[in-house]
Parts: sequence; C-alpha cells; structure tokens
Amino acid sequence: MIDISVTIVAYNNYGDITRSVCTLEKYTSNKLRKKIYIVDNSGDNYDHHISRDTMKSKILKYKDVEYINTGSNLGFGRGNNFIIPLLDSHYHAMVNPDIVFVDDTLTKLVEYMEQNPDVGMCIPRIIDADGNLQPVYRRELTIADILVRYLCPGLCKNKFKMHTMQDMDYSKPFQVPFGQGSFLVIRTDLFQKLGGFDEHFFMYVEDADLCKRVNQVSKLMYFPDASVIHKWERSSHKNMKLFFEHLKSIAQYFVKWGIIEKMKSGDNDTLRNQIGGVLSPNTVSFSRLSCCRI
Repeated sequence: MIDISVTIVAYNNYGDITRSVCTLEKYTSNKLRKKIYIVDNSGDNYDHHISRDTMKSKILKYKDVEYINTGSNLGFGRGNNFIIPLLDSHYHAMVNPDIVFVDDTLTKLVEYMEQNPDVGMCIPRIIDADGNLQPVYRRELTIADILVRYLCPGLCKNKFKMHTMQDMDYSKPFQVPFGQGSFLVIRTDLFQKLGGFDEHFFMYVEDADLCKRVNQVSKLMYFPDASVIHKWERSSHKNMKLFFEHLKSIAQYFVKWGIIEKMKSGDNDTLRNQIGGVLSPNTVSFSRLSCCRI
C-alpha cells in the first residue's frame, strides 16, 4: 500500500495539468510513496488532441503517473470517483488542474494527519500567485450566503466575511465546515466508506456535500504549515451555462439536506440559520425574496 494517491480531473486544460504534475513531482519528497491519476473528461474533441499529446509526453515520463481517458465528460464528482476501485493508499488527494506546488505539501499534510487520527480530511493554506490567502474556507452553506453572492455582492460584506471565515486565526489549525474542493486530502478508507463524491451533483457544491458528510463522522481541518498556489478561474462567473449548472447544484444541495422542507414547515432554527443577517424570518416568502443591507 502506498502513502498517498492523487486525482486530477482534466477537461481540456492540459497546460495547467502539466504544470501541476511537474511542480508536484519537483517538490514532493521521494520518500513519500505516491500514485497520480489524471482522469481525462475531455472526450474526443479533435481540437485538443495536440495539446493532450504534449501533456502526456511530459507527465508520463514520471513512473507514478497514470493517464485515464473516460471518453466523455463525467462531471467533477464522477471523474474523481472513477478511480476509487483502483485506490490502494492510506491517503487520497483531490487536486484541481490549476494548482501549483511550491512546497512539499503532500508530505506535510500526511504527517499532520498521521499525528492527528481524529482528522478525516485536511485542507492546506491556499493562496494566489501574490501570496494572498484565498477565501476557500467557509462555514456551512446557507441560502443567505447564496443571496449575498449572487444578488447583492459588495453590500452584505459582513455576511460574506463570516461565511468565508475571515474572523479566524489562519496561523493555527481549525475545523472547517466547508473547504472548497480545489485541494483536499482525505483518508482513503473514509473516502471509500462515504462512496466518494455524491454523483447527483454534476459540477459544483459536491465539495460542500462531501465536507458536510466528513464532518458528521470525523473532522475537516485547515493546516497552515502546508500551502499551494491556486489560479482559481471561477468559470461559473464567466459562463452562463456553468452559472445555471452552479445554481442547479445549489438547489439540489438544499433539497438533499432537507433545508427547503424544514423552511417550508416553519422551522424557526432553520430559518434563522439559513437567512439570518440578510432576510427577516418573519417576512420571508418563498415566492418573493428581497435582499437588504446588513
């Protein structure tokens, strides 16, 4: 059994994946036994054959890299789950293509989790190219947070800061309700026990769902002594099709966890948790929602 397996799901972003794999190989200690799976969801789009071949020629020179072509776009969750039957590792990392390694992050995370058996999943310090911490550490997803993000960005600043845990001390480890899925390391047996990502989510929010399920049986922890750079394209902010896919997944999430049903039934605690700080629980209407400044 190896120490850690890694999955990177590709969708035509071969340049990013080449850089991610090459920096991972450069900075990761040879003492860490690893296996890297590139799961290609791009299909057979001819326009990308050349860049795909270029990527393969560069990354397959590493003996611990395996390329898998799924033949179609399975989505993010199914793409990551595709290799579950192949896993024979103590830990498993789910890494976005636009992650750049600048340190031996994998070894540090494995060592931290070895020393803390109550930690089921871990997320490192994720920064941009200028070294700024990215707002990828979040409290439980609520309807209020969605309203803030899409209907009144810039107005409900306090709500956004609370949701993205900007009140926390990032020099120390702390538990995270929802860590964005750009870089997560989980115990492989836990990942398998949970069945991986919920494949009902084609794209987006599957990370929030996995984090919630991990925190129900274990802990997701932020670890400040390991870091990676994340380009963070935020594609759903630029593409209307992806934007609506994002909203669809958000709706599925609230339905799956019974939040909509509880709100309809007038559960006061759920109402306060879901819309507090943005809407008044006494005036909320499912047919008409209005955003107000906090």
